[in-house]
Amino acid sequence: MKRGIRSYVLRQGRTTPAQQRALDQLSASYGIAYRQEILRPEEIFGRQAPLVLEIGSGMGDTTARIAADQPGTDFIAIEVHGPGVGSLLQRIRKDELKNLRIIRHDAAEVLEHMIADGALAGLHLFFPDPWPKKRHHKRRLVQPEFAALAARKLAPGGYLHAATDWPEYAVQMAEVFNAEPLIARAAEAKARPITKFEQRGVNLGHEVRDLVYRRR
Repeated sequence: MKRGIRSYVLRQGRTTPAQQRALDQLSASYGIAYRQEILRPEEIFGRQAPLVLEIGSGMGDTTARIAADQPGTDFIAIEVHGPGVGSLLQRIRKDELKNLRIIRHDAAEVLEHMIADGALAGLHLFFPDPWPKKRHHKRRLVQPEFAALAARKLAPGGYLHAATDWPEYAVQMAEVFNAEPLIARAAEAKARPITKFEQRGVNLGHEVRDLVYRRR
């Protein structure tokens, strides 16, 4: 997948001293360095288990809750913003989450170069940046090339769960994923915790839409 346009902008958000300490001191233990080499999850987690990838873990609260609730599944979170990475690193240590690690890098490049085809039991894409202005739609992560890449990384029967509170983006997501031949819309809804970002949207009257697909 060629990535000429990024789906994110590295904003100059404030990193707290505690988050910076986590970045400095915990990345070696709970982070995974980006490299153009296929990961071996059994070497990272010390076991054979289903692997779920989350793109855009934000501050990590929901990610950590999901990992804690599913100790039999291993999770890798991808996030580019320092405060969020630092926050999740803190949470991993505090909650002693042995089944959660984080990569600070572009998600498309991680998928392309670090995840083997058919390796994922699931992929989470919760509330990606909607880039609401029409001239910015090209920055949206969910494009046909991304759908094809994500589908290729799922194991047969593996799921892709996307969520957004931006109706027009939900329509685009559905159109893109429906057109990808390797996945099919799942009839069942998939439960997940409510994120802080989602709650803000709900408070503003936004309708949240979940889209779940299965690898054929």
